Formats: sequence, C-alpha cells, structure tokens
Amino acid sequence: MEKWKNYRFPIILLLSILVGAIVGLAMKEDAVVFQPIGDVFLNLLFTIIVPLIFFTISSSIANMNGAKRLGKIIGWMFGTFLFTGLVSAIYMYFVVKFVNPGEGVNLKLVKPDAAEELNPVAQIVKTFTVPDFVELFSRSNMLALIVISILVGFAAQSIGERGKPFTSFLSSGSEVMMKVVSLIMYLAPIGLGAYFATLVGQYGPILLGSYIKAGITYYVASIVYFFIAFTIYAFMAGKGKGIRVFWSNMLAPSITALATCSSAASIPVNLEASKRMGIKEDIRDTTIPLGAALHKDGSVLGGVLKIVFLFGIFDMNNTGIGTFFLIISVSLLVGAVMGAIPSGGMIGEMLILSLFGFPPEALPIIAAISTLIDPPATMLNASGDNVAGMMVSRMVEGKNWLKKIA
Repeated sequence: MEKWKNYRFPIILLLSILVGAIVGLAMKEDAVVFQPIGDVFLNLLFTIIVPLIFFTISSSIANMNGAKRLGKIIGWMFGTFLFTGLVSAIYMYFVVKFVNPGEGVNLKLVKPDAAEELNPVAQIVKTFTVPDFVELFSRSNMLALIVISILVGFAAQSIGERGKPFTSFLSSGSEVMMKVVSLIMYLAPIGLGAYFATLVGQYGPILLGSYIKAGITYYVASIVYFFIAFTIYAFMAGKGKGIRVFWSNMLAPSITALATCSSAASIPVNLEASKRMGIKEDIRDTTIPLGAALHKDGSVLGGVLKIVFLFGIFDMNNTGIGTFFLIISVSLLVGAVMGAIPSGGMIGEMLILSLFGFPPEALPIIAAISTLIDPPATMLNASGDNVAGMMVSRMVEGKNWLKKIA
C-alpha cells in the first residue's frame, strides 16, 4: 500500500497523458478545443514560480544552523555535489549528442528567438543579474532571482537573533507557497492530459515515437552511470576497500528508491547504510538529508535529456561552447536547486522553458519525459548520497577513514 501511495501520482499523470494521446489521435486537429484547459494549468504554475523559488531557497539557507565541524563538512559536501553533478551533466550531454532523441520531429510551434550576441562576460552578467529590482519578478530572470534569494537567506542567517522574525516570515512563506503548488498540482492530470491531446492531435505518432527513443536512451545511460560512475567515486573515497564497502551496502537503498520513487522516503535506509559504511554521524546526518534535497545526479541526467530533446523538437542548433555551458549550468540548477522544492520536477521544467525561451506548449512535452524516467532517476538520486558521504568522509577524516571497517 505504501509503494502504491508513492507511485500513485506519477501513474495518474502517465494515465492522463495516455488518455490525452488517445483522444488526440482520435480527434486530430479538433483536439485543439482542449487547449484552454491546459492553458489554465500552465498559467497557474507560471504565476507561482517566482514567489515559490524566492521563499523556498531563502528560507532553507536562513534556517541553517552552525555546528562544530559543520563548515568543513558543508564545504566538502557542496564541492562533492557539484563535482558529481558536473560529471553526470557532461556525460549525458555527450550521450544525447550521439543519440539526439528529439531529432527529426520538428513540431510547428513558436521557436525561441536567437540568442543575443554578447561576449561571454556580458552574457554571464546578463544571466545572473538584472539592473532593476522589479525585473526579478519575471520568470525570464530566474537565475538572477535565485542569486538574490541565496543572498537574502545568508543575510538573515548571519545576523542571528535579529534575523529570526524575518526567517520565520520566510519559512511561513515557503510553506504557503508549497501548499499553493500542491493545490495547483491537483489540476496536473487534467491540464497535462488536455495539452497532450492538443499536441498529439496536431503532430500525431511522430511525437509519441520520439519518447520511446528518449526513454531507452535514459534507461541505458542511467544504468551505465550507476555502475561505472558510482564505482569510480567509491574508489576515490577508499580505493578497493571503498568499492567493496559501497556495493555491499547498496542493495537496500537502491531497491527502496526504486520501490518508493522518492528520495525522501529513502533517507532512513540511506542513513542506516551509511552507518554500516563507517561514515561518521555528523557527516551522514548532514550529507544524507541535504543530499536528498540538493544532490540529484539522476535529475541532472534528465535535465540534459529534456533540454537537448527540446532542441531537437524545435530544430535548433545545440553546438557551440556557449550553448554547452548553458545546458550544463541549467541542468545542474534543475537537478540540484529545484530538487529541494516539492513538485520540483515541474518547477525545473518551467525553469528550462524560461531560460531557453521555449513556448509554454513545450512543458507537457518534457513533463511526459519526467514521468517516464522517474524510477531510475530516483535510484541515482538516492543512491548517490551514500557515495557522496563516503567522498566527504575521505576529505574531512583523511585517507584512513575506512580503517575501522572490517
């Protein structure tokens, strides 16, 4: 029964998308009558994204507490999260460049405008900052909003007791925004089903066939990453003994993640496994819970897949160092930052649309991919926290941290 509860909503979404596809195939161009229903759902999501991101990110940082070794642990923890995220993003980028699952579909939707020609420094400035405060309230400036949200959170946390009232406000705002999202998500099966009916009615089986290619690509890539990358990370943490310790304790966490489709539900099992691995209490109690929210290699892989998939759908060129940098950066953001937000997958997908300028109609297209790849993505997300804990232990405790493990 517990497994059904965790899979229930993804299954409902898949069924709604399937029903929408059948309706679209049956009604063809007439299925456009359902588009206003989908528009209502998308408009609600796009409206809430700005306050949601501000409150959730600011409050999570403002509520961080100090501890004896916390600074060192958190420093290496975030360094590890960034390192494995970069590896997963670059790996998946070359996989999808070779396979290109969205190539040849060419939907007749509004294409994003060509990127403005700027030198690299100017592009970075424009991406991460805005010249006026009111521009932060536009979903077109999401990265700038995230930067300000982080700064606000650190400021509230750094002034101690004087910042407590504001921190309470941020926490309350975060809970309210999360509740709003949960209410909006009740419309997701209807909204996504309606939009999918419209898309399939217009573009038919060409779009459906591309999902098979995308799904196979992700499942194969995730399995390869699971066994090879995690083995390398375990070796970096403890050489041959690290590999043995990691894989001898990974069965329960991996099965739990697959069965529940939830990184949060895997936290208790991961904590127990990391204890058996010899990871000290303060390291595992920091890395595992925060990793469940912020360390999601499987989601990073999925982010790259979705972005390149849309590039293929819209027949856009994804070559060039600037595009490569942007795809990697946005995938890290989608996988790491957005993972801390309930219904973060959907919010991350809206972030992709906003940053690359894709039309709202593209949201149901990549939302379907999310539901398709959810089980292996969750397994990578949850299992990766244990090997990250091992890597943090190596940096904090030294090379002999595994000495007491038989």
